[in-house]
Amino acid sequence: MTRFKTIATLFALATTAIVVQTLPSHAFSSEAQQMCSGDAMRLCSSEIPDIPRIRACMVQKKAQVSPGCRAVMDREHAAATASRKREAAAQ
Repeated sequence: MTRFKTIATLFALATTAIVVQTLPSHAFSSEAQQMCSGDAMRLCSSEIPDIPRIRACMVQKKAQVSPGCRAVMDREHAAATASRKREAAAQ
């Protein structure tokens, strides 16, 4: 695998992980990968390949991400929050 392909693959995985900020059991969304990869490259490339640092960077720079990525981040964050509330209520 060429260096570019390796970096692109790591970025795709990291970008997905950035948006899905909750339980490890959540599936990584292909929509998040598609909508946020460019933003992660543009805003947080210095954090690669450290996924937690990329995630933190994207959250910190949320005001600078594209509208599509922001919408995915907001939607997935809301779903994660609702899931945590349901789990807490079930206990």
